[in-house]
Amino acid sequence: MTTDQGEMVSRLLDLALERGAIRYGDFTLSSGRKSTYYFDGRLISLDPEGAYLLGHALLPLLADAGVEAVGGPTLGADPIVAAVATASWQQGTPIPAFIVRKEAKGYGMGQMIEGPLPTTGASVAIVDDACTTGGSLFHAIAAAEEAGYKVGLVLAALDRNEGGSDAIRQRGYRFEALLAAGEDGQIRPA
Repeated sequence: MTTDQGEMVSRLLDLALERGAIRYGDFTLSSGRKSTYYFDGRLISLDPEGAYLLGHALLPLLADAGVEAVGGPTLGADPIVAAVATASWQQGTPIPAFIVRKEAKGYGMGQMIEGPLPTTGASVAIVDDACTTGGSLFHAIAAAEEAGYKVGLVLAALDRNEGGSDAIRQRGYRFEALLAAGEDGQIRPA
């Protein structure tokens, strides 16, 4: 991680705490699991400064992986991929964004993926706001691969370290996160 990237991730963590995107206490997650913290990624990804930080902090990881597009599961990835696309254009290295629907549209062209995709066979990155079990990320990976793309990188703003990132790596994908939860339940730069 570059010095600038590290500073952006540190600021992202501070901003998440300031905006209430990270809260400590006793919570029940959608999976039914208990947690000592709650993370609402949209409070960061939809915040002007947060979107800027996410977009610019993820760009070096995407460049290093040599991907041609970035996408992810709706709703968590929507603002993140838009932030990355905007930041990439500002830096003169445009990376298009795409969104993976929960299910294919039942009308029109019946698409599962929306956005300006590169040519079939291109390497893409899949991103989400958080990785717990990896379910949403695996859904997006499968959709991208079914559409003929190679997944060169899987990303999360927060790795909850609850098995998802390990499962992604075990299946042979490169996984990176900006923030990670420690065994003590505290969130730190990854």
